[in-house]
Amino acid sequence: MTEMTDPSLPKTLRAACLVAPGRIELQQITAAEPGPRDVLVRPSAVGLCGTDFHIHSGAANYHRDALGAEVSLESQPQVLGHEIAGVVEAVGPGAPGVKVGDRVVVDQGLNCRSAARAKLCEYCGTGDSHQCEHYAEHGITGLPGGLSEALVVPAVNTVRLRSDLAAENAALCEPLACVLHTLEVVRRARTRYALGGRRGGRPVESIVITGAGPAGLLFVQALRQVFGFQGQLLITDPNPVKRALAEQFGATALDPTGGPAGGDLREQVLEATAGRRAELLIEASGAGSVFEDVPWLVRKQATVVMYGYGHGSTGLDVFNALQFREPVIVTTTGASGGFDTDGRPALYRRALTLIEQARVETAPLITHRYAGLESVPAAFSGDHRAADYIKGVVLL
Repeated sequence: MTEMTDPSLPKTLRAACLVAPGRIELQQITAAEPGPRDVLVRPSAVGLCGTDFHIHSGAANYHRDALGAEVSLESQPQVLGHEIAGVVEAVGPGAPGVKVGDRVVVDQGLNCRSAARAKLCEYCGTGDSHQCEHYAEHGITGLPGGLSEALVVPAVNTVRLRSDLAAENAALCEPLACVLHTLEVVRRARTRYALGGRRGGRPVESIVITGAGPAGLLFVQALRQVFGFQGQLLITDPNPVKRALAEQFGATALDPTGGPAGGDLREQVLEATAGRRAELLIEASGAGSVFEDVPWLVRKQATVVMYGYGHGSTGLDVFNALQFREPVIVTTTGASGGFDTDGRPALYRRALTLIEQARVETAPLITHRYAGLESVPAAFSGDHRAADYIKGVVLL
């Protein structure tokens, strides 16, 4: 297939549809109608993200109408999966820079560049494409995601692999791009303590990362291998498997439960930082209880990054003690970072290059693999709560 007008293009396709909280069914769905600037991608590997599990459980629903009301799964089932690596199966006649057979990663977010708007909105124009005025997202906001036989996306939302990197490793391009976006925002922020070489700021000497899941482990690698941070890098997680991997990547891992060495988390951070506490804290666990400790892990006027999602059953009163320390609170979403000259997302390309060059390792994070769409219901059945689980990938 070389053009979208090819009559052999599928009219329907199989997909794993979330039809209600906690219930995924394999169904035939209508294939999207491609446009001339689009490509048809056959997913090869789809990473499973904490956001997917939140949506699956019913704890989150990002499919909203214009007034912010939830669109129920029962009325419009969701095809999950936004960490996508695949192969281009068909190319529209006006699709730039891509050909049939290309192995690609997909930027799941639709923005002004995706729609070829003559004038970018204020967010896309400043490199914040994940806050686009017209933003929509495959696998999250109602558009079909990668847990299907195929999906149609704008050609400029694909970035081509330049190596024989395994698709399962390439699928983690999206979370790495989100991490890079976060650290770039921190580096540019007007804060007392500077990450990197910003002039005029006191340097960040110590960083605490809460949570050694996929995001936390990518933060460790990005800080060490990409941003060149040489200071004290602490990461906290109750799971010994995750702590051991974090140590391999260059962090000092702490057990928030105390562990054999004893001492609660506050004491451990005080000791590790010689009483200073951290100038930068990155919350990457999504655990609301973490915020009970955060005020006592950071210096006054530190930077606190809210990266993890979830934080269920946590009241806003946990922020009372933190407010008195006058932190700069940074929140980031997605892999914004501007566009390359060909209109493709700059941070996706940068993230993919880092993985292809093995400067950031994704293979050690993948602990669970699921074969085929038939395995998707099982992939959401609870493995992610297992002690040895870090990252799951569905291979298609």
